Amino acid sequence: MPCLVDKLTQRADFDAVMSAGVVAVTSHFALHQQTSGEKSRIGAVVPKRWARKAVTRNLIKRQIYALGREPWVTDLPTADRVIRLRKTFDTKHFISASSPNLRHAVRTELYKLMQHGVAA
Repeated sequence: MPCLVDKLTQRADFDAVMSAGVVAVTSHFALHQQTSGEKSRIGAVVPKRWARKAVTRNLIKRQIYALGREPWVTDLPTADRVIRLRKTFDTKHFISASSPNLRHAVRTELYKLMQHGVAA
């Protein structure tokens, strides 16, 4: 499936979007957004502080970038977005670093985050 949204790759772009402020938050994520006249771009910030295992960090990043392949994303206003992990997922509930339950929880929360971001 083609990617409908480009990835943010430059540090300066990340800094610009993150300085624009937080638009929406959920229990684990924060959405930073800055309007742009070009094509929408998305970036992921998943610190080792909140996701200790590389497997978990990669799973979360894959879920964030998978949002760019969703068809409904073309209905969103054109903007640069950075999704930042701001809290760890409880290892008592998600024992495996890449469990299907964790994948589902991350995806569900990301959908809620994007809905809050559009409504704001």
